[in-house]
Amino acid sequence: MKAHERNVDNDAPGPSSRAVALSILLSSRRTDDVLDELIEQQTTSVLQPRDRSLVMELVYGVLRRQETIDWRLDAVLSKPLHRLPAVVQMLLRLGAYQLLFLDRIPASAAVNETVRLAKSYAKQLRRDWSGLVNGVLRNLIRVPAPPFPDPAVHPARSLSVRYGIPKWLTERWVDRLELAQAESACRASNRVPSVTLRVNSNRLTREEFLERLRQGGVVARPATLSPVGVVLEKGQDVTSLSGFQAGDFYVEDEAAQLIPPILDPQPGETVLDACAAPGGKTTHLAALMDDRGTIYAVDRKTARMGLLRQNCGRLCVQSVVPIVGDVRKPSEWSGIVARGSNLRDGSLLFDRILVDAPCSGVGVLRRHPESKWRKDSSAFARHQKLQAEILTSVASCLRPGGVLVYSTCSTETEETEEVVHRFCEAYPGWMRESVAPWLPITALPFVTITGALSTMGNECGMDGFYAARLRKKR
Repeated sequence: MKAHERNVDNDAPGPSSRAVALSILLSSRRTDDVLDELIEQQTTSVLQPRDRSLVMELVYGVLRRQETIDWRLDAVLSKPLHRLPAVVQMLLRLGAYQLLFLDRIPASAAVNETVRLAKSYAKQLRRDWSGLVNGVLRNLIRVPAPPFPDPAVHPARSLSVRYGIPKWLTERWVDRLELAQAESACRASNRVPSVTLRVNSNRLTREEFLERLRQGGVVARPATLSPVGVVLEKGQDVTSLSGFQAGDFYVEDEAAQLIPPILDPQPGETVLDACAAPGGKTTHLAALMDDRGTIYAVDRKTARMGLLRQNCGRLCVQSVVPIVGDVRKPSEWSGIVARGSNLRDGSLLFDRILVDAPCSGVGVLRRHPESKWRKDSSAFARHQKLQAEILTSVASCLRPGGVLVYSTCSTETEETEEVVHRFCEAYPGWMRESVAPWLPITALPFVTITGALSTMGNECGMDGFYAARLRKKR
């Protein structure tokens, strides 16, 4: 069983790269830090760019394929993998990933370097596990791969093993969807994402930006659905692209680019972005408003709001007012808004509100494979409660006739349709509107029967996003 996630040169691997990759993989199990941040922390000062690329390949590859790797390892282990020390488990996964998925790393190098790394942990583990690691990895080479579980008999297990998705999640999808739809969701969740950019339409057109890329030797194409989206044909450091510092573009998935147009903000309006950081949708709203009007961007995480300020500065956005505060607690942010916004009858009334709510992130597992192994089904109820609290808090802040868009990067009904349905039941003065009029024609297949946007299991290379449009009648 071979796959090509990315080619790695034969002479690229080295013990230091694998040691750093192992350290990051272990850290990802002990903390809630985002994988990109862990990689940045542990590679910037100690590795050359070439070695850093190998670290990223190993770390993302192991976490993306972990369920498949564990299934293969269990077939050649004399005891269950989970009964081994955490370091040994991850060492075996690291070696197995190279053997099973990286054709350009010689099997001998994958085994020998993993064994060497195992020896370096002998003192810490109070036992030398290198013999077991060596034997298991060599058996993995010798023993033919067993057949995948039969989807007709064990559908959830089959999808879990084939696509590296936790079994509790494949069980949910098989129970809720047809098997073909569940498989599409698994395939989309495990696909390696392309680098997608949103052109800053306040500075240039997409055609002008594509021409600049072409002149710079960068191969890119227009996004399939988003009218301001650009997809790079080859992954690379976007900060080195022409126009990055000038604010010509923002790195953003195509599905996320479809959300702000659904709100349809107009120049001169007052808008609340209730969960704004790090600013992708905030700056898109500003572009749609020609940077005229005011967008109050609220988020409770100070560090992430720092990123929002940086992004607004780089993209030359002037209409955004960043506010650190919990949107569920108006006392933390309403005073700042009141000093600069329309104060009508003693109440803060916005023309439009975007609630891009915190969620489980099931729709972006392909970008954050570490989160697959940190979640379980109990997360949905916790997030639903938070999402409902946010909607309740901002409901009174919208003017009659105003529009609210609720969106998440989740595909699960507890965080999508259930939240919107319960809100509309609790607040009969609100009505749902179909999102279709505000989407490109090519995106209409993703409009649900309830009039919401859902990109779950799409074959267009997008993340899984959901969005519903609500209007306040009174």
